[in-house]
Amino acid sequence: MTSSLTLRCLALATCILGSTATTRAQDSGALLDALIKKGILSNQEAEDIRADLVRENNTVPAHAVGGGKSTDRLSVGMRMQIQYANLGTEVKNVAINPVPTDHFFTRRMYLTLKAGVGGDWGAVMTYDFAGGSYDDAILEWKPTSDLSFNFGLRKVNVVYEERGSSGNLKSIERSGVTRYFVESNNGRRLGGASYRIGAFLDGKKEINSTTNFVYSAAITNPERKEDFAGAAGIGDNTNNHVALWGNAGIAGKLANNGTWIAGVGAGFMPDQGGFGTTNFGKGFDLTVYSVYFDMQAGKFGLMAEYLSADVEKGVSLTRDAKPAGFYIQPTFYVTDRFELVARYQKLDTDGRGVNLGDVVRSAPAGPTMNKFDEWYFGGNYYLRGLDLKLQLGGIYGKTKETVTGAPAEAKTVGVRSQMQMQF
Repeated sequence: MTSSLTLRCLALATCILGSTATTRAQDSGALLDALIKKGILSNQEAEDIRADLVRENNTVPAHAVGGGKSTDRLSVGMRMQIQYANLGTEVKNVAINPVPTDHFFTRRMYLTLKAGVGGDWGAVMTYDFAGGSYDDAILEWKPTSDLSFNFGLRKVNVVYEERGSSGNLKSIERSGVTRYFVESNNGRRLGGASYRIGAFLDGKKEINSTTNFVYSAAITNPERKEDFAGAAGIGDNTNNHVALWGNAGIAGKLANNGTWIAGVGAGFMPDQGGFGTTNFGKGFDLTVYSVYFDMQAGKFGLMAEYLSADVEKGVSLTRDAKPAGFYIQPTFYVTDRFELVARYQKLDTDGRGVNLGDVVRSAPAGPTMNKFDEWYFGGNYYLRGLDLKLQLGGIYGKTKETVTGAPAEAKTVGVRSQMQMQF
């Protein structure tokens, strides 16, 4: 036993000293094969050494040099998501239905740069080559581990599912309810929350050893933004007032590394209400509200959120809109790597209108109606945790009732899959 251990340690040392950090895996492989052939190492001992080398390589970051004289850290990361969608929309009582979707595409291709310039200051920039837009582009000041200030372009911390990482979505895409409230205003969707340029605060305060009070606030431009195009700093009648945001919640720990969080959030966006897309800046405001809960307890998870809004003149010059919706999403780990996911969601636009393309990504649109609901069932297979995972899900979504209340119906049925790798 002692002799075997000595030989193993000697071989490991030879592999480490005889190769550089960038070529170690290649060089050590040939050396280990030779040692096996000479009978110095068994196959199992060689595999153990390979695992040791992989672990060591993973703890040594790639060498990177920043351009600034004060740069003391710099990292590069990437997230790649490839999707396939097969979705068809069927409209009741029509002769010809929309052309179905049957396509592969790149959903996200994120490049992230993070840097520090000493002390409590740093910066993060993420650009999505697939979407041609930014995710985060911020300067960060973090005076303590429990308090941070961001300045630049990012998502406000209102609407819980939207602020969560796209790399950790259980149901491949965010819910249609979330999409209706946060994605760009097209005369139906609201364009509330999500990306804004401004100043942001996020913090937490310990209540006891297992519970924290979490909070955030922001002051931003009122309009949703994913780039820096336009006459920067000038503004006009549509966006010349600031939007205000706030979020508060309680986060706690459960036994066996479980966690939970519950909270509320709200955002006020002046001049971003009205009907259609030609009413910005005419004094019609938009306010969104969120109540959310998220828990992971052992193999079981549950996330839910209720969203509502006040849209001044959201239907017409004589009628406001108060859309509201919710989703509930339970999950269960069948094994350490395989997770089942289900989700139900429901939306009432209060006369503002929605079509299936607004809320089911990649689905053919169909006609504008008043209400929407959807069932999703799927599974996630984690080959390397979130760094490499496969997802597959089935969708049954339906819009019903015209904006005036008359009977009508359209439905989308299909499947969506995704492969994700990040580093």
